[in-house]
Amino acid sequence: MAAALRALLRPAARRRALPPPPPARPLLGARACSAGAPFQYLSVQKTGARQSVGLIQLNRPQALNALCEGLMQELRGALEALEKDPQVGAIVITGSQKAFAAGADIKEMQSKTFQECYGSGFLAGWDKVSLVRKPIIAAVNGYALGGGCELAMMCDIIYAGEKAQFGQPEILLGTIPGAGGTQRLTRAVGKSLAMEMVLTGDRISAAEAKEAGLVSKVFPVEKLLDAAISCAEKIASNSKLVTAMAKESVNAAFETTLAEGTRTEKRLFYATFATDDRKEGMTAFVEKRKANFTDS
Repeated sequence: MAAALRALLRPAARRRALPPPPPARPLLGARACSAGAPFQYLSVQKTGARQSVGLIQLNRPQALNALCEGLMQELRGALEALEKDPQVGAIVITGSQKAFAAGADIKEMQSKTFQECYGSGFLAGWDKVSLVRKPIIAAVNGYALGGGCELAMMCDIIYAGEKAQFGQPEILLGTIPGAGGTQRLTRAVGKSLAMEMVLTGDRISAAEAKEAGLVSKVFPVEKLLDAAISCAEKIASNSKLVTAMAKESVNAAFETTLAEGTRTEKRLFYATFATDDRKEGMTAFVEKRKANFTDS
């Protein structure tokens, strides 16, 4: 299966393995979904100066982090644990320096039939990533192709290493994106570029992805993870409740009409006035001091 994935990739120079994440406390109680066993395909921990960032590292190197069902099941479990953890205010998902994720698991899909896909709602569980209320940052180094690109786009912010590559090469396998690729990519980069990428299978570089609006910032490979964690810490220092409202409002811009989106924004804006954190934030501003947010 790894060979099949590599057939879609041009030869690339060898890169150093991903350095160990910054010192962090293991995520308490974070386990795989089945029988309480440790994660097989992920590394999950809390990091940051205040342990306020959940860090999930995809760890299936022999298959370039191909997103098999086992990995995605573990990812859903990790996200659920971090969602419930009151200490965590933001989440970072990353891979290795060679591959964020080189796609869905082709070997798992190869023998599936229409009846199986439709009857089981194949890939429907992937939507969990986009439903998490806490902000998620994708820190992308190397390949983010097919399902890997779709996973990154399910996150709220994408930071890229300067050697990252993004693409939807499903057309080369005789199929199309099935986890939101045609929809999120079009909303991110516009119809023309999205159509070109989907219909040719061609990839774009990190610099091209930033220019097109797919990623927020590009960093040297070795600085990417620290930058993503720093951004997550900044987000986590704000009110968790109001942050969730802000995320919901921004997402409404992609999922509704302008009229409906502005109504959603107003409703959520008014709702902040019922929170202690809104009172604290404005009072701190008037008193010229740092706000001490407590709502979770």
